[in-house]
Amino acid sequence: MSEQPQLLTLRAAQLAAELHQDQRRKGASKRPYINHPLEVAQRLAEVAEVTDAEVLAAALLHDTVEDTTATAEDILEAFGPKVAALVAEVTDDKSLEKAERKQQQVEHAPHLSADAAAIKISDKTSNVLDLVRDPPPDWSYTRLVGYLDWAERVVGAIEHPHPALRQHFHAAIAAGRAALPGGDDG
Repeated sequence: MSEQPQLLTLRAAQLAAELHQDQRRKGASKRPYINHPLEVAQRLAEVAEVTDAEVLAAALLHDTVEDTTATAEDILEAFGPKVAALVAEVTDDKSLEKAERKQQQVEHAPHLSADAAAIKISDKTSNVLDLVRDPPPDWSYTRLVGYLDWAERVVGAIEHPHPALRQHFHAAIAAGRAALPGGDDG
């Protein structure tokens, strides 16, 4: 794309904010959902030192096709083929049952491009931190631990993870496990 890189990133942030405007995170505090893609993109910039505006735009838009009315074609038209391809790589097929979608993330992880893998690790790190800082009130201890275990399987299946992002993810997992109450399924 010929536009200035910062404009591409800002347009992606604006669209993500519009598309996620009525959504909230699952935690007890019901934080605005937009905080999640912003955190994913910020982590890429700070931890992995990503400066590629298209990768940052894809991070901001990573849940739009999966969780909003946006389509893959909308992303392609507005942001071009690289952003659309990255968003597609990290988008679950919502027509599948939840357990199958989760298994597909593990199976698909070794085939992610380096940029999509970085987005995926940053996404999982954000999710882990959110679950530990602000757990959903209806999630049991077993469900929380199950999420941490599954997130580790997804990230562990990535063939060539960014070292700093992987380290950051493992620190989040360790902090998460340390913060969880000891096994009282409730």
